[in-house]
Amino acid sequence: MKMRSWKTAVLAGMAFTFLGGEIAAAVEWNVSLWGKRRAFTENTEKLAELVAQKTNGEFTLNISYGGLSNNRENLDGISIGAFEMAQFCAGYHRDKNPTLTVLELPFLGVETLEQERQVAMALYQHPAVVEDLARWNATLLMPSPMPQYNIIGVGDAPRTLADFDGLSVRATGGIGAAMEAVGAVPTSMSATEVRQALDSGVVKAVAFAPHAHMAFGTIENAAWWTTNLNPGTVNCPVVANTDALNALSDAHRDALMSSIDEALDHYVDNYENNTMAQWGPVLDERGIERITYSAGEIAAFRDRVAGPAAQAWIEDNGARGLPAQELYDFATQKIEEFSQ
Repeated sequence: MKMRSWKTAVLAGMAFTFLGGEIAAAVEWNVSLWGKRRAFTENTEKLAELVAQKTNGEFTLNISYGGLSNNRENLDGISIGAFEMAQFCAGYHRDKNPTLTVLELPFLGVETLEQERQVAMALYQHPAVVEDLARWNATLLMPSPMPQYNIIGVGDAPRTLADFDGLSVRATGGIGAAMEAVGAVPTSMSATEVRQALDSGVVKAVAFAPHAHMAFGTIENAAWWTTNLNPGTVNCPVVANTDALNALSDAHRDALMSSIDEALDHYVDNYENNTMAQWGPVLDERGIERITYSAGEIAAFRDRVAGPAAQAWIEDNGARGLPAQELYDFATQKIEEFSQ
């Protein structure tokens, strides 16, 4: 077997790699994330590591935490080619990506990160979703699966669902709709704004997944945590600028796309075995009270919220000209399929 050798040269400020007599320009992509490295960004961090390994450093992903854009404008930045890859959450701008928000509906029944991963990857291939993101010159690469959100707060704990009446809660998407259904006052804001809002009293409670409560400091002054409210989660994909993706060589594109499954394997393993292992001790260290609701209260909450929220989503997005019922049926069918 003939061995291939690598050589790298720099000509006129551009790096070139020689592979078996062929010359290929080295490629660098800028990647826009926010906050700091945490469980939520491990899929992208692992993807960058794998791509660099597979291309011998010829294709690199330069990850920036807030240096390229704020989180609510990452999709806009992708659309104009300000950077080549980004992560965002659908609930930050529902009008920009309405098809994705079907997975943010409350009480869909997703039970594990792996199930959420599989459902999201299936949805991302649906023609209506592909077309929706194409408006932003974006190609969906992978989700950032998160467990069901629960709520951390200050002041008096809501010991029954009736106690949520009038409580100001940072909650986006379908979780916000669920909170509104029990009389809370949901407020949508990005993750980086939440700690200040909680400390200043703008909100009294915050709906996050555990990693975000730790990463954004909401645990520092919290008094209580709901263990089993589980109203839903948010859908936060990683996308590429479609033009940049299409401009990659076959070898570089294969290195990127073939690394997605391994990046997600790493993400899920890290979340389940590292992040969640830390969560209980973090609550105990700070004396944060765990609030658990009865099965009857949770069932009543679900019955009160799930059906009306789904119907409203179908009607609203059907009026936009989207195949809303089809998307909802597709998502719920996949949830059932991947639960087996």
